[in-house]
Amino acid sequence: MNQRLPASPDPQSSRQKAQKIGLQVLYVALVLLALWIVRSFIPAVVWASVIAIALWPLLRRVESHTLFQGRTTVIAFVFTAAVSLLVVLPIGLGIAQALNEAHDVLAWFRDAQENGVPVPDFVNHLPFGVAQITGWWQTNLEQPLRGSAAMKGLHSEAVLTFGRHFGARAAHVLVVFGFMLVTLFMILQAGPKLSDTLLTGARRAFGPEGARLIQRMAGAVRSTVTGLVVVGLGEGVLLGVVYAIVGVPHAALLGLVTAIAAMLPFCAPIVFCCAALWLFVQGSVAGAIGLAAVGFVVVFVAEHFVRPVLIGGSTRLPFLLVLFGILGGAETFGLLGLFIGPALMTVLMVLWNDWAR
Repeated sequence: MNQRLPASPDPQSSRQKAQKIGLQVLYVALVLLALWIVRSFIPAVVWASVIAIALWPLLRRVESHTLFQGRTTVIAFVFTAAVSLLVVLPIGLGIAQALNEAHDVLAWFRDAQENGVPVPDFVNHLPFGVAQITGWWQTNLEQPLRGSAAMKGLHSEAVLTFGRHFGARAAHVLVVFGFMLVTLFMILQAGPKLSDTLLTGARRAFGPEGARLIQRMAGAVRSTVTGLVVVGLGEGVLLGVVYAIVGVPHAALLGLVTAIAAMLPFCAPIVFCCAALWLFVQGSVAGAIGLAAVGFVVVFVAEHFVRPVLIGGSTRLPFLLVLFGILGGAETFGLLGLFIGPALMTVLMVLWNDWAR
C-alpha cells in the first residue's frame, strides 16, 4: 500500500514568514534607536504625559463648553501657562524672600568672622549636656571665625566643584522643564484626537483587554496626582495656620514650602520639625511642642487615611500596594516614580484578579 509523502514546504510561504520576522526585527531596532536618540528628553515627555493625564478630565470639560469650542490652541496655552506658574511662582517667591534676607545673613556672617558666635541662651536651659556643649561652642565657635578651619574649607576646591556641579544640574533642570512645557502644550493641543489614536493603537496591538488596562493605568496616575497634590495643599494650609498662631516668621511662605514637601510622602515633618526647633531655640518651648504635636497628627491622618483613599479609591488598590507603589517607585525612578509606581501596582492587581478567576 502506497504511503502519502508529506508535502514539501512552500518556498513562497517560508520567504513571506522570514520577511515578516525580518520586518518586525527592523521595527524593533528602529524604535530602540529612536528612543536612544531622544533618551535625554524622555523625562520631559514622561512629566508632560503625567501632567496631561491629570488635567485630561478638566481639559475635556473646558473643551465641551460652548464658549471654548474650536479654541484648542488657546486652551492648551492657558493650561500650559498655569502649570508653569504653579512651578515658577513658589520658586520665585522663595528666591525673592531669600534675597530680602541676604543682607541680614551677610551682616551676621561678617560679624561671626570678626567676633565669633556667642553661646545661645537656650543651651543653658537644656536638661543635660550644658557643660559639654558650652565648652565645645566656646572652643570652636565663640572665637573669631576668620582663621578657623571651617572658614578655610569654604574656599576650598571642593566647594568650587560643588558650585559648578550645582550650576550644571540647575541648567539641566531648566532645560528639561522648558521641553516639558513645550511637550505638554503639544499634547494638550492634540486633545481628544491623540487619546483616540492611542486607544485605537492599543486595541490593535493588545486587544480590548490591553486598552482597558492602559485606561486603568492612566486612572491610577490621575488619582495619584490628585492624592499627592490635594493632600499636600491641605497639609500646607493647616500647618501654615499653625505657624501663624505659634509665631513662626514668614508663616505663609513656610506653609507653601510645607505644601510642596507634603506632596512627597513623609517629607512634611522635615519642615515643621525645623520650625519647631527654631521656636525651641528662641525659647518658645510650648509653641515648639504644640507645633510638633499638631504637625504629626495632621501628617498621620493625611498619610494613613486621606491619601490612600484618594489614590486607591478610583483604582481599587489596597493601602499597602498604594504605599509600596509610591515609595518603591520614588526609590527606583525618582520623583516620576511617585506616579509610575501606583500605575504599575494597578497592572499587578489586574493580572492577579485575572489569574485568580
